[in-house]
Amino acid sequence: MAGKLKIELIKSPIGYKSDQRSTLKALGLRKLHGCVEKDDTPQIRGMIRKVRHLVAVEETGGMPDEA
Repeated sequence: MAGKLKIELIKSPIGYKSDQRSTLKALGLRKLHGCVEKDDTPQIRGMIRKVRHLVAVEETGGMPDEA
């Protein structure tokens, strides 16, 4: 797993469990439509999986093309 993940908060965490709100805070997502860029690691993937109904994820910064 190489590269980066762009994570955007697309749905408000109001009304969801406190552990899901804490996960969003740990990811650095504070405001609606706020974006953060994180390394693509198994730990970050697990955090995203926990709040997948609240965020949109886009893979960016993949492996450079070899010419």
